[in-house]
Amino acid sequence: MTASIPQLPLRDELFLLGHNDDTGQPHIHRQALALGMAGAVLTDLYLAGRITLDDPNDDTRPAADQRLRLRLDRPVGDLIADTAITSVRYANPAPTLRGWLPWFAADDLYERTRAGLHAGGILHRTSRRRLGGLARTEVYLATDSKWAVVARSRLRYLAAGREPPDNHTAALAGLVAVLGLATHLYLDDTNAVTAQLRAIAEQHYRPVRDITAAVDAAVGDLATAAYR
Repeated sequence: MTASIPQLPLRDELFLLGHNDDTGQPHIHRQALALGMAGAVLTDLYLAGRITLDDPNDDTRPAADQRLRLRLDRPVGDLIADTAITSVRYANPAPTLRGWLPWFAADDLYERTRAGLHAGGILHRTSRRRLGGLARTEVYLATDSKWAVVARSRLRYLAAGREPPDNHTAALAGLVAVLGLATHLYLDDTNAVTAQLRAIAEQHYRPVRDITAAVDAAVGDLATAAYR
């Protein structure tokens, strides 16, 4: 069913899963989603062999304090991912996960990801009237529901134990779990699904687990700041 559909970058799949298919409205705060997408960019770069962490086997250092290092200083041909590589290359000292995630997320990552999906024909822009027709709002909707449906189906199969976790989907499972997006997979027991997705993500490479944990902490910091 999915063989003919190209696999999108993690950040693109997370963007699609983070929005309502029918209205285009985000399920969670845009800043929280952007933090998740920043983590997704790092995860894709790790899986592509471009970046690594300071010492992923150092259990004495919190995940968020790990420093980003280039493993292979070569572009991947994706503008956002290559911008991330450049940011690590020229940082002095090397950036920590704790510092890099909110910085990269705040640097128009949400808008750049949306623009890329629009340019690629995956999203289209339309306008809707609200307030009795007095105001017009621009929204971005998927041109074809298959993109979100395929990503959602892979996670549903994982949660149900029907598919073994590949690296990409296992990483997506962890990000969906920490962002609280499991409820939008439309399965019966959201708490159980979230726990299952977390358990699957915990089997991943240590650096991917550290990136996911740092996203979780950054989203928690965001929520705490909102109540101060």
